[in-house]
Amino acid sequence: MPAYAVIGGQWGDEGKGKIIDYLAGDVDGVVRYAGGNNAGHTVVNDKGTFQLHLVPSGICWPDVYGIIGNGVVVDPDVLVSELTEIASRGIDTSKLFISERAHVIMPYHIVLDRLEEESRGEGAIGTTGRGIGPAYMDKTGRMGIRVGDLLDWEALVPMVEQLLKHKNALITKIYGGEALIMDEVLAKCRRWAEQMAPYTKATEQLVQDLLAQGKKVLLEGAQGTLLDIDHGSYPYVTSSSPSIGGACTGLGLNPQAIKGVLGVFKAYSTRVGGGPMPSEITDEEAEEIRQKAQEFGVTTGRARRIGWFDGVAAKYSQLVNGFTGIVLTRLDILDEFDSVKVCIGYEVNGERLDRFPANTGLLARCEPIYEELSGWDKPTASATKLSELPKNALAYVKRIEELVGCKVQIISTGPRREETIQVEPVFT
Repeated sequence: MPAYAVIGGQWGDEGKGKIIDYLAGDVDGVVRYAGGNNAGHTVVNDKGTFQLHLVPSGICWPDVYGIIGNGVVVDPDVLVSELTEIASRGIDTSKLFISERAHVIMPYHIVLDRLEEESRGEGAIGTTGRGIGPAYMDKTGRMGIRVGDLLDWEALVPMVEQLLKHKNALITKIYGGEALIMDEVLAKCRRWAEQMAPYTKATEQLVQDLLAQGKKVLLEGAQGTLLDIDHGSYPYVTSSSPSIGGACTGLGLNPQAIKGVLGVFKAYSTRVGGGPMPSEITDEEAEEIRQKAQEFGVTTGRARRIGWFDGVAAKYSQLVNGFTGIVLTRLDILDEFDSVKVCIGYEVNGERLDRFPANTGLLARCEPIYEELSGWDKPTASATKLSELPKNALAYVKRIEELVGCKVQIISTGPRREETIQVEPVFT
């Protein structure tokens, strides 16, 4: 069987966790391919509410493999804490596996992340301070430590000793921070080795074996396409590739194995951290949406910036990923608005721009060109059938399909699994 990817179409926080949990009942494995514990997926089901940062969102389904691929950077303390909390609530974690090739977030990565962000001052990117960026920097700089390295103590010790000398020099001499103690770092690595050993596996082989056996595999994206290190609003991006290309490199997966790519979009836009957001609004409507939807980061708790749906950015996301279907979430949050807007183009220096620009300065100067649609007074919350949606809500969904250039397959009308409208089948 082929694999199916679930990818954020905006700046992250689109509700991917709920959608993956909803779809995971029909698959055999859910595989995370990028990012680290800077991501946050909220899952609400009959077992309760789960806020996940590293564990794949299919964990609540029995007999479903949860796999963390080589493209993810792993903080073992966070992972072990998450697994312990999940297990304490009766969830089986025996089918959770981590790639031996996944890179480890070391203590010095977290220290450097915070020191570097502080040094940027007003130019701060808005990182989560969890060491994600520095870990990816070491990965590409060929200075990283991988999960498999933790299990080879004889080889690991000299690696850590050499790296810590270099990192301590940066911490103390460049940023004026306090040096980390070698024995404490090594003691942490020894504990991690014991904790991670039962979960460590050649996951690229496991994923290929599942597909070869005719199993369905769901590829779980973290963050969103507009935060992609290559394709996002650089430099206000994450350090990995949340778009479809990252699924192949982050799992060792043949691209021919991917049959479907599902793009998840909110019915409006949100963003956390710095960087341009052309359709951002800061008025009473923005605060109404924020409070009604509780738009605060799962990982950071920061208030999310609010904007109307950006059709230009969404079309660009479709260009990069080749979505075969759309999931539209949070439609119910727009219930009872007299009118709703969609951004259909940008204006810069009096000229219209219909593409998402690569230049961040240009993107920051873009003013949205809006199209206003009538709102709806009948609630869409908890609807489970398309026929239950009011006419104007259906018209809004249709307009988003036109802007993105792709059909809506699922509409989410609330946080729970059952609060979902299945418009078209995803798995074919």
